[in-house]
Amino acid sequence: MSLAQIRYFVAVAEEGHVGRAARKLHIAQPPVSRHIRSLEDELGSALFARTPRGMKLLPAGEVFLDHARKILAAVEQATRALRHT
Repeated sequence: MSLAQIRYFVAVAEEGHVGRAARKLHIAQPPVSRHIRSLEDELGSALFARTPRGMKLLPAGEVFLDHARKILAAVEQATRALRHT
C-alpha cells in the first residue's frame, strides 16, 4: 500500500466522485481509479459502491477512511518535524 493510494482514497471518499477527486489532486482520472482498485485488491475488500452518480463508501471504506486520515496526518506531522530540526 502506498501513500498515493491512501491520498487518492481519501480524496475520492471526500469528493464522492473519481473525476472530482482527480481534479482536486491535479491528476488524470484513470490513475485514481487504478489506485483505488489496486488498494481494494490489496485489502481484499471493496471500499466503495460504484453508482451512476459517483462513489459511495461502504462500511469497510468508512472504517478505512478513519485510519487513512490518521496515516496522512502522521506523515504530515513527521514531515513538519523534520523540517524544523
